[in-house]
Amino acid sequence: MNDAGLRLGRLVRKLAPGDRDIMELCDRVRVTAFAIHGYLRHGHLEKVYENALVHRLRRGGLEVSQQHPLHVYDEDGTMIGQYYADLLVDNRLIVELKAAKSLADEHVAQVLGYLRATGIEHGLLINFGAPKFEIRKFAMSR
Repeated sequence: MNDAGLRLGRLVRKLAPGDRDIMELCDRVRVTAFAIHGYLRHGHLEKVYENALVHRLRRGGLEVSQQHPLHVYDEDGTMIGQYYADLLVDNRLIVELKAAKSLADEHVAQVLGYLRATGIEHGLLINFGAPKFEIRKFAMSR
């Protein structure tokens, strides 16, 4: 094992059990998405990758909600908007998918907006549209 692997192993052991669980969940989604990118390659519509990821994650025993509605509320509790996250995995991880040449600032802003609107702490942004697989993880502190 190399030095980076040893440091990562020490880091994972120091994390709280809940943090370890979300990291493991993110890893499962990442590995599955990477395999899909390797199989399908780039060039399909976003919906194809979404359906493939949902199928494989559910087959792996995870609870996945597709096109999950997210509500935005004003400070007085009035609902002022609604979005649809591509995926909500195990009711604790938002996954936003793209099939673009590259990830852009507006894609990042979209995921951060979803996290703020829902109070969910963790999100993944995955791009299947480029020849090189792209994924970014986001964590919001409460």
